[in-house]
Amino acid sequence: MSNEVPVPEEKTGHQKRQQKLKEQVDARIASATIDKGLLLVITGNGKGKSTAGFGVVARATGHGQKAAVVQFIKGGWDCGERNLLQQHGVPFAVMATGFTWDTQNRETDSAAAQQVWQQAKQFLQDPALNLVLLDELTYMVAYDYIALDDVLAALQNRPATQHVVITGRGCHRALLELADTVSEVQNIKHAFDSGVRAQQGVDW
Repeated sequence: MSNEVPVPEEKTGHQKRQQKLKEQVDARIASATIDKGLLLVITGNGKGKSTAGFGVVARATGHGQKAAVVQFIKGGWDCGERNLLQQHGVPFAVMATGFTWDTQNRETDSAAAQQVWQQAKQFLQDPALNLVLLDELTYMVAYDYIALDDVLAALQNRPATQHVVITGRGCHRALLELADTVSEVQNIKHAFDSGVRAQQGVDW
């Protein structure tokens, strides 16, 4: 029986590249030592912003964390995410007026937005909530239904460890600057443009 120590095979070019990559990733992970409540913005003209936001809520709920959801604009629709998450104790505040181009009533929409925003501010003051989703909030700021300064103050004064996700097109620059993470969803192709109706379980 030989006592010789086997000589390891020389790493291939792929293995060397992956080892270097691993070292870089490990170094970045080691340098990330801050724990804080994050502000995430998911904006852009593509489909999937609310879907991504609800994905974060589902993830937090799956970890046993407490989350809450505020829905602007699309609240009048039947919502598969709401149907599921409410069964798991996630509270919802819903504007429930539908799209602004359907209501065509600025006064009614503004009053509804303000009412739901008051509930949102309660969520943003609740230290028991790990995560708050403000779905389609960007439109409320763009239409001046909710004052930007009020939104910024509520976000800046929330509990230090509370995470917030904001979704919607045309996010105001001040919110982008305040955010920790910003993702933009681009519109490459959309089935609706080809005459396909919104599909239950995929689109709503």
